[in-house]
Amino acid sequence: MTRPGTPGPQPIEAVLFDFGGVLSTSPFGAFERYEQAHGLPAGFIRSVNATNHLDNAWARLERNELGFDEFCEVFGRETADAGASVDARELFSMLTGELDPDMVEAVRRCGERFKTGLLTNNFVTLADRRVTEVLSLFDVVIESSVVGVRKPDPRFYLLACDKLGIRPEQAVFLDDLGVNLKSARALGMTTIKVTDTSAAIAELESVLGISLR
Repeated sequence: MTRPGTPGPQPIEAVLFDFGGVLSTSPFGAFERYEQAHGLPAGFIRSVNATNHLDNAWARLERNELGFDEFCEVFGRETADAGASVDARELFSMLTGELDPDMVEAVRRCGERFKTGLLTNNFVTLADRRVTEVLSLFDVVIESSVVGVRKPDPRFYLLACDKLGIRPEQAVFLDDLGVNLKSARALGMTTIKVTDTSAAIAELESVLGISLR
């Protein structure tokens, strides 16, 4: 129970979405296909990206600190040091995510009653004009390759809040990675981990009190 004189829970005013793994299929599927095609241990690429995850090649690419050619060189060294060789260009050619129509519809319906934001760790090399229509559904789009900061850095989430004119505790954030949700939750956001679209939408409906389907 809230004590007299203390602020109660803040009403949700904004819904924030990750892109890959939430609005579209996860890039991890491409990692798995590459590993299977080249006889690499399952989870090898994810383990490389989890090593020094704030400043490795992938992180620096998503902050636009490395050009793609330089990234391929650095990432190649990282994978070689981990025990196998990964051709970054071939891997990237397999990163063809498909949009999830149910989650896109949820974004559209959220936008009718709440502020909406897209918070994505991305890279300039993979700009895809097919998603332009989806991006237009959001009030704010925060891209790591544009702002030079990436999740899970708290500044990334605070930048979105500032642009939307809200406090963190007035937002609910959906992502497929626990490490990204942990930072958002520490700031006061309500968080939803997306492992199944239908379950995540049901949880979001419960938080917002509206139908999204």
